[in-house]
Amino acid sequence: MSRSEQSTAGGVARMTAAMVLSGTIGVFVVWSGLPVAEVVFWRCVFGAVALLLICAALGVLRPGPGGWRAFAATGGLAALGGVALVLNWVLLFAAYPRASISVATAVYNTQPFMLVGLGMLLFGERPGLARLLWLAVAFAGVLLIISAKAGAAGADYLTGIGLALGAAFFYAVAAVVAKRLKGEPPHRIALIQVLVGVLMLAPFAAGKALPSGPAAWGSLLTLGIVHTGLMYMLLYAAIQRLPTALVGALSYIYPVVAVVADVVVFSTRPQTVQLVGGAAILLAAAGSTFGWVPWKGVRPVTEK
Repeated sequence: MSRSEQSTAGGVARMTAAMVLSGTIGVFVVWSGLPVAEVVFWRCVFGAVALLLICAALGVLRPGPGGWRAFAATGGLAALGGVALVLNWVLLFAAYPRASISVATAVYNTQPFMLVGLGMLLFGERPGLARLLWLAVAFAGVLLIISAKAGAAGADYLTGIGLALGAAFFYAVAAVVAKRLKGEPPHRIALIQVLVGVLMLAPFAAGKALPSGPAAWGSLLTLGIVHTGLMYMLLYAAIQRLPTALVGALSYIYPVVAVVADVVVFSTRPQTVQLVGGAAILLAAAGSTFGWVPWKGVRPVTEK
């Protein structure tokens, strides 16, 4: 096996591990038994400790070639991205108990279309007919999921879907900000973002009793150290080794693992219409990500 093939294989292994971990986040959020704001606060606290150690070990705590002034500018932009990322976590975690982990995750995967919309608004990008078609398919998928529990009895369910859509929007905002931070060490960006999360959510945790019991502490430590520190390290290492198209393809492991975890751990049984709607969203997200043009056939992107 050549060095290039070894690098790609290592990248695939790291990306797969990162997506499997990502798919289990909802389980630990529910197991913690804490209000959403407190869960995200402690995730940021433990994540900051883990990322601080990672950054120190990698020697990326010092400002780059631009000096402290440039670091302050990029740090401010990273902080803005941190606000969006933390709001994304809060909304998504709040959606889990209302719409179930599997449904919330499926709706959350409308994020590529949020990026398309922001690109149109902020940068004047034109998505093209194919992407508009995929947007329509994703919208139809959301409508199918909504139709699963219509009426007053499903009001909390609809709130969960709305929260998942809001989470997808703020994730897209964080992604747009990240595009403006090229050249900055990603681990340092992540560290800044979780520190912003600690400051944002400290008022919600202030005066509250500390979490009690091994289940709560175990879940919070896992979310902070494993799902933030370790997962970031795996994810960024994979992104550096793999072409964009392969990163996008492997990203779809996340929703699959989330659905399986929801079914296995909590015995959730999605309705057929929910499964069809979720499949439509994932298909549309994949088609938009890879630029598939239905009337020309599926042609995989071959980026280097």
